[in-house]
Amino acid sequence: MPLLTQQIQDEDDQYSLVASLDNVRNLSTILKAIHFREHATCFATKNGIKVTVENAKCVQANAFIQAGIFQEFKVQEESVTFRINLTVLLDCLSIFGSSPMPGTLTALRMCYQGYGYPLMLFLEEGGVVTVCKINTQEPEETLDFDFCSTNVINKIILQSEGLREAFSELDMTSEVLQITMSPDKPYFRLSTFGNAGSSHLDYPKDSDLMEAFHCNQTQVNRSVLNIEFPIGDKEEVKYQISVK
Repeated sequence: MPLLTQQIQDEDDQYSLVASLDNVRNLSTILKAIHFREHATCFATKNGIKVTVENAKCVQANAFIQAGIFQEFKVQEESVTFRINLTVLLDCLSIFGSSPMPGTLTALRMCYQGYGYPLMLFLEEGGVVTVCKINTQEPEETLDFDFCSTNVINKIILQSEGLREAFSELDMTSEVLQITMSPDKPYFRLSTFGNAGSSHLDYPKDSDLMEAFHCNQTQVNRSVLNIEFPIGDKEEVKYQISVK
């Protein structure tokens, strides 16, 4: 993106974070996958950017954008962290429209000067440059899910589309969702306990829903049901759900 490069290349030293993409749609598609809450926390290191979204301190979604994805990526500090309105960010990334003309790409240059400064987006399409400034916030402490492979007892990978259909059949009058994983029957079970009584959805280990099934012992966990689970939508991404 020559126009953007010429305009702000000399100013790079004042920014803690500089990242450039030739096609902003790649980034917006990734971020839409975790957009189930309004705000997100961004962590930038020399390895790339991690965007984290949480709900009720019990559900966390992370998007990792490796440094190699960007045409230019600079982090002046060991790590850069800030909180941002993800809804506003996605609106800005699609300011030229979510469906560009064939052969037309929207380029992005993203700059962040540091604590207290806004995130600046320079978007260019067809020689037209739009500058967006999004206020950043004090980052909140995020949950640390330690999923060390040596401590994982059970692991099941499922297709998100099938799991979404299963969630649509759950009794939403239930306050909790119980998930059972077992090396024997019922293998994988979703249970609710609502006004009409208890109900169970069982899936065998050779179900079309299953991508991988590794269970060593029976495990039962409960979660609040009336929270949003980020299990994907009809974007141009194939989603899988890993339950551990």
